[in-house]
Amino acid sequence: MLHVFLDDCRRCPEGFVLAKNAQECLLLLQECEVGILSLDYDLGPGEPSGKEVVHGMIAGRLFPQEIFLHTSSMRGKREMYELLYQSVPDYVKLHNGPMPPDVLERVAKGGQE
Repeated sequence: MLHVFLDDCRRCPEGFVLAKNAQECLLLLQECEVGILSLDYDLGPGEPSGKEVVHGMIAGRLFPQEIFLHTSSMRGKREMYELLYQSVPDYVKLHNGPMPPDVLERVAKGGQE
């Protein structure tokens, strides 16, 4: 199982695969079983945002087991959360914020959950 961190400039946490843009992130969701997905909103000038990833996830039913929103854009976080809240299946754990230290530590040590 893969854990994915979508961000164009932050350092990727240990144990995660970095997706630097929306296309990479959606491809990973299509091709792999994703445990944890952490989404940024702003992905660089002229690039699709994390919200486009959310739209793609919903349209393709490409849901990981757990979703975190680590963006510094309050508007972007709100928009992504509202879309996801209305659409995620019951098995998906949705968090309206970044991963807490215990999750980062568990993944870094190779823990799946």
